[in-house]
Amino acid sequence: MDLVIKAGKVFDPRWESFKELNIGIKHGRIAALTEKDLSGNTVIDANGLIVSPGFIDIHSHSDKNFKVQENNFETSEAGLRMGVTTLVGGNCGVSPLNFKEYKDYIDANGAPNNYLGFMGHNTLRSAAGRTDWYSPANKQEIEKIKEMLKENMEEGAIGLSLGLEYTPGADIEEVLEICEALKDFHSPLISAHYRYDADRGLEAVEEMIDISRLSGIPMQISHLNSGICFGNAEESIKVIHNAREEGINVMADCYPYNAFSTYIGSAVFDPGFLERWEAKYEDLLIAEGEYAGQYCTEELFYKLRKEDPGIYLIAFVMREDETITVMKESFTMIATDGLVRNGQGHPRASGTFPRVLGRYSREQKALTLKEALYKMTVMPARRLNLRDRGIIEEGAFADITIFDYNTEIDLADFTNSSLAPEGIKYVIVNGKLAVFDGRIVNNRLGRIL
Repeated sequence: MDLVIKAGKVFDPRWESFKELNIGIKHGRIAALTEKDLSGNTVIDANGLIVSPGFIDIHSHSDKNFKVQENNFETSEAGLRMGVTTLVGGNCGVSPLNFKEYKDYIDANGAPNNYLGFMGHNTLRSAAGRTDWYSPANKQEIEKIKEMLKENMEEGAIGLSLGLEYTPGADIEEVLEICEALKDFHSPLISAHYRYDADRGLEAVEEMIDISRLSGIPMQISHLNSGICFGNAEESIKVIHNAREEGINVMADCYPYNAFSTYIGSAVFDPGFLERWEAKYEDLLIAEGEYAGQYCTEELFYKLRKEDPGIYLIAFVMREDETITVMKESFTMIATDGLVRNGQGHPRASGTFPRVLGRYSREQKALTLKEALYKMTVMPARRLNLRDRGIIEEGAFADITIFDYNTEIDLADFTNSSLAPEGIKYVIVNGKLAVFDGRIVNNRLGRIL
């Protein structure tokens, strides 16, 4: 065997219980899963540790760093240290414009994690000439968007992502017309950052369901907690359950924090935002740059919005009890919505998966370990049609995360957002060791899926 994992508490979330087994890995796949002793070129002693399928982050912004900063993979590496072996980029309507260029880069250089990507509606919209957020695309622009979308789907993109809160001028008719371009492809997916939050969160959920119903394409609602956890989560969840019972293929992802993050110049912060959230300027933390770690004043907010509109803020405006409710729902999976730039950002990029396992599973028991791992592995794998990942069985790809459930916890916080977690011991990507004793030892094992 190329690699052997010995005496671990192996747990595939499809099983009823842990099994103390040895795993043999050869040519990138699980070649043996047995109680018998195995020998290999490299042996990991996993005694007392949980051996899980590698975590799948279905909502990341790892590709936002591409060609923007020296380290294209800063966000991806933060994920790898958390046990993420596969991630999905291109979310919230923003993606690299040319999927082939990004694919070719990873093919040539490798990546910390396996990668799948959406094409961003906002990115395509701007490239087609519609740079005004507040007006709809015209017929010619929509045809150009559809043409670009098809070209990128042919290169391997998995679907279309919407960022409707960032482009309020894009009406549902525009979206549905663009979705027609997806119907030529096998199993496309739509991910959507809602149009409205807070008091209009339910309305936004209903629109995303309508998009799925009318297009016939499965809908993945992005970071559901940041849209509805303002006092109306229960009603919104009921609407989603009703839609699913009608046969509409709608699911969601969420992250385990009651604060969201986005750039200050976006339409999210248009006039009326504080009243909508029942918040104050002091509830907004500056995540990066000269003022990183400071809370806003009205004067500082408008100074940054004018002079540095791309800077990220963190808004402490959501209800934690409702965030937990969303996380526990049967149709939600765990995701980071993560982005790290020069060591700064929201701690979700570095802490999401350990936070769920340590804080919400082990400590608070809001989720069982099986439930948490299911939402991190099997569930997103099935959503993404990854038949041989997110599971532990002979023949499956050897993407594996090994952790100590007794010590697993996130360390990243809102002042030190890029700190690596405790408890992640080993991470294996495509059959090779990527993380050893919590440290990255190979960050080029990932590939385009």
